[in-house]
Amino acid sequence: MHILAALAALIIIVSILWDAFETIILPRRVRRKLRLTRAFYDVTWAPWRAVARRLHNEGRRESFLSLFGPLALILLLVTWAVGLVLGFALLQWSFGSPLRGFEQHFGFGSDLYFSGVTFFTLGFGDLVPYTGAGRLIAVVEAGLGFGFLALIISYLPVLYQAFSRREVSVSLLDARAGSPPTAGELLRRHGEDCPRNTIPDFLLDWERWSAELMESHLSYPSLAYFRSQHDNQAWLSALTVVLDASALVLAGIDDIPTHQARLTFAMARHAAVDLCQVFGADFLPYKEHRKGQDRLPPEALARLRGLLRTVEMEPHETKEADMKLRHLRQMYEPYVLALADLLEISLPPWLPRPGAEDDWLSSPTE
Repeated sequence: MHILAALAALIIIVSILWDAFETIILPRRVRRKLRLTRAFYDVTWAPWRAVARRLHNEGRRESFLSLFGPLALILLLVTWAVGLVLGFALLQWSFGSPLRGFEQHFGFGSDLYFSGVTFFTLGFGDLVPYTGAGRLIAVVEAGLGFGFLALIISYLPVLYQAFSRREVSVSLLDARAGSPPTAGELLRRHGEDCPRNTIPDFLLDWERWSAELMESHLSYPSLAYFRSQHDNQAWLSALTVVLDASALVLAGIDDIPTHQARLTFAMARHAAVDLCQVFGADFLPYKEHRKGQDRLPPEALARLRGLLRTVEMEPHETKEADMKLRHLRQMYEPYVLALADLLEISLPPWLPRPGAEDDWLSSPTE
């Protein structure tokens, strides 16, 4: 019985430490599906999302969903700490609970209390181990507890810095592409307010943003559950707008070079596909998605081209251009739709909504 308890304790401790290492320290994607962190988010997100879907008020639903990211992160850290305390208590118990002190030993409850005091380096001294094995376990747990707390303290600033860098560019889309942002409005405003030859520079900035998004969210997947400050903004919406705009340029618009659009499209699509794989989002083939939700039906495409012509942009309207745009959409829409369904994020339309007001205009002023 004690041998089995020791083995169980070691499995718990090693599993939690390895999971924390993969989540916090390892700077690359973990392809293994059986992970404590992934199971934790799967178990907690499903009921949270189910409750959110019952909230009919959009503002309340977004506020409720925005709580999940920070709360889940705290609960994950608590789960790790509780698991390590339990594992070391079980290890002490497997060695016969070699503890003595001013109070009488009360079985496994005392082992659990001593493990918690040791892990958090409180050092009350009311219970102390009196054997070599017990002392060794206590020293190892105290060292791990100190290192674990230091790791968590250093982890949180890194996570929030990555979140802040992501959101700066997302916020910039408000005045550049509307609220919510759309590819049509992005190109229209760019053609209206800026020289047309600045579009490649704009796409270059978003190529870098897409690369940073992919790297940060592969290293710290929990960032995907952190929602933007405003209801009409989301990192997935920004990524989709970048893909939509790049696809339009690649399908053909007179006097706009396609080289940078091709690079930005490749990087943004890479991010969408990799994140879809990381979260295990179920995606359907493009044709099956279009049966239920075509983001750009033919009549909307005609209106979109008409919108661009109002700022003297000339999108190609040939059959080859239509086929190319359809092919490009097939390359990324199944993935962003799957992520949107998983994360409860509304994808932006291609065209701006009639009468929609930018968030910066609707903010209260003194």
